[in-house]
Amino acid sequence: MKGRPMPYVDVDPDFPGIVGLLRFRPETGRPLSELAEVLLRGPHTLTRGERELIAAYVSSLNKCHFCASSHGAFAAAQLPDGMSLVEQVEADPGQAPISRKLRELLKVAAKVQRSGGEVTVGDIASARAAGATDIEIHDTVLIAAAFCMYNRYVDGLATIAPDDPSVYAQQAKQIVANGYMSALAS
Repeated sequence: MKGRPMPYVDVDPDFPGIVGLLRFRPETGRPLSELAEVLLRGPHTLTRGERELIAAYVSSLNKCHFCASSHGAFAAAQLPDGMSLVEQVEADPGQAPISRKLRELLKVAAKVQRSGGEVTVGDIASARAAGATDIEIHDTVLIAAAFCMYNRYVDGLATIAPDDPSVYAQQAKQIVANGYMSALAS
């Protein structure tokens, strides 16, 4: 777990990362889970895998081990090229074998990750020229902004972040099958 201290609040050690936090305070966990459910799994013109890839990419830029690992696994489970594609995007989205539209949306997401004010009219025009709709642009910005919050929430409370990729692959099975609200189930 990368030499991290114990979590700063009394979370159940059987639930690493944000899951422990969601269960620690369900009053805030429910709306956070609902937001993730809508953004990453709801009906959309971007696939679930593409939206998870945006979340994983932003989390990797934020150096949030838990979120980058979990959403990378969730994306990999829903993309034809799996973890190989996730790793290529995280290393260099400009060279990864993705659509021009997704590449432009990832550029917007990276700017939001640094500061929302960095997104320019030109960035939006480039995304539109690549085929992105207003909903796709809106949701990309919201996914990036939300994951900056989720990443800071997870790391700001020093949650447990396993190093074993199989933990995240197992979690991916649960999320892909049952969604984000399942994290609150007993």
